[in-house]
Parts: sequence; structure tokens; C-alpha cells
Amino acid sequence: MKYRFADKEKLLSFGRYPDVSLADARLRRAEAKVALGQGRDPGAREVAEPVTTFEAAAREWHANRCASLDPGHASRLMTRLERDAFPALGARDLRSITSADVLGMVRSVEARGALDVSRRLKQHVSQIFRFSIPQGWADNDPAACLSGLLKPKPRTKHMARVGLQELPQLVRAIDGYDGDETPRRRAVTRAALLFTLLTWARTNETRLARWDEFEGLDGAEPLWRVPAERMKMEREHLVPLAPDVVKLLGEVRAYSTGGYVFGGDKLGQPISQNTMIYGCYRMGYRGRQTVHGFRGLASTWANEAECYRSDWIEMALAHADRDDVRSAYNSALYLTPRRRMLGEWAAYISALTLQGKNVSAHM
Repeated sequence: MKYRFADKEKLLSFGRYPDVSLADARLRRAEAKVALGQGRDPGAREVAEPVTTFEAAAREWHANRCASLDPGHASRLMTRLERDAFPALGARDLRSITSADVLGMVRSVEARGALDVSRRLKQHVSQIFRFSIPQGWADNDPAACLSGLLKPKPRTKHMARVGLQELPQLVRAIDGYDGDETPRRRAVTRAALLFTLLTWARTNETRLARWDEFEGLDGAEPLWRVPAERMKMEREHLVPLAPDVVKLLGEVRAYSTGGYVFGGDKLGQPISQNTMIYGCYRMGYRGRQTVHGFRGLASTWANEAECYRSDWIEMALAHADRDDVRSAYNSALYLTPRRRMLGEWAAYISALTLQGKNVSAHM
């Protein structure tokens, strides 16, 4: 609708058809003409009520970020705020919140042992205040000075793993896996262990893998696209697949049922959380080798090779930095060298398997 207001020609849009029907558009045109008759500009936006409370500011900040976030990550972020931050700070005026108030909220989360969550909440609160200050809702960031007061995380306890010199025996044990299970379950356990070793994946990334996450298995650049909700860093992870992995997936197809690659005993369910670790126990590695420890073996091999850059290795392990844009860019940027690195790792594992079979044949 073209109209003039204050001696200027303007254009007013009522929405896109068919989202807005012709009848609705005519009604809005009539309302616009009434506004003009009353001396008001129908295209002028009404001034919103100023934001004053922490919860209102937090929801505005979240809505502003939502478009750039994975839906699962956005939902988890809001859940953290609703569970811990809003009960303590939500109804408070932004200008009345002090550093001690924020620290009190963080301490209550630390008290239940959720140190990772407490750090993220402190970061979220700081981001909300930095979002609010330029808009005139707040004067300062009370969370800015709290970093040194947060409870330190305990030292990382590395998952048990054998030394790299024992990798050949481990690979042969996996290849010849013969646990006291049904034939199908033995095949699934062996394949899941080998797949995890070859892809550097975490346990849940493997056990919950679905066939629709794999792309180009018949092409030159096959890929496993692990969704963000299953990743520790809450970002999509791209895994270039070596020919040996594609071949393994082809073998698994023969007995896989349903959407999960590594299906459990119940139709439509994945293997259990303990399937692979119990497989390690049955091979005689209780207390010596965990499934998560496969990643440490792969990392040690890659770092000792001295021909792979550390950022390729970290990206392959999904140890990406927390900068969403930079991480997504690097994930695509490093796909080619990571494909080569994982391909050479798979070839090395295959050679160890073949070597073991040759030794057995001559015994």
C-alpha cells in the first residue's frame, strides 16, 4: 500500500500471500487508512516496553542468537537458564544484580558437582549483560570479574589404554573377537569396536549412529555427519571415512536392522552402553583398555608420526575450540587432510590385522 505521511511517499507491506489472505490484507489496509485519518503513520513501529529484568533480557539475548544455533544446542542453553539462573536472578532488575548475586547462583550449581554447567552459566550471564549494556538495559557486567573465583575442575582422568607397542595385539583381538554371545551379537560387537577404533569416535557417537547420517558411501568422498546433539561440544562433527570403514559398513548392512547401524537385541534399539566395554573385558583388557582409550591410542600414533598438524588431530577428535564460526570453517577446511590422516590410520590398522593373520597361518 502506497501512502504519504509528512510529505513523504512510503510503502506499507501487510505480509506475503498466501500467509496473509486477501481478506486480511484488505482489513489491514482499512486499519492503515484509519490511522492516517487520525494523523498517525501506519508504518511506524510501536515503541516496545524497556527491558528491565534479567529473565526478559536473557530471553531477548537467546532469541537474537537462536538463528545461528543448532536447535538442540539452543534448547539446552535455555534449559540451563530456566533451571538455574532464572530462579535466582530472573525477576531481578538488571541494574540491581551484583557480582555476589551471580557468584551465589554459580556456587549453588557447583555444590551439586556440575562444574561444567556452572562455568557455562557464568559465561551465559556475562554474554546477557554484554548484550544488554549497549541497549541501555544495564550499566555493567557483574560476571566479568568472577573467572578467578570459580571452582577449578578436577584433573582429567585419562581412560585406561595400552601402550602403542601393544596396539597390534589389541587390533588382532578385535579382529578375531569371539565373545560368549550369539553369532549376530558377536558380529555387531566386533564391528562396533573396529568402527570406533577406525573413526576415533566416542562410545555414544558409535552406538547411536544411524544410516541416514552417512553420505556418499558409493562415492569418492564418503562422510559421516554426526549431529550436534550427540556431540560433547554440541556442534555437528564431520568424519571423513576411509575405504576400510566403508567396506566395514557394507558388511554390517547384511545383518543391520532398523535405522541404527549397530542394532541391539531389541528391534529399533541400538546396542547398549556397555556392549563395547564388555567386549573389551571378554578380550582380556579389563582395567587395561577402555573403548574411549582407543582415541588416546589414535592420538598418540598421529602425534608421533610428526607428519600431521595438531589442529587436524584435535579436529578429528572433535576437540574443536568453542568459537562456532571458526570451528565450522576449520571443520570443512581440514576435511581433506583429515581424510588422508584417517585413511592412513585405517591402512595401518588393516596392515596389523593382515600381519596377525599371516603369523597365525605359519604357526
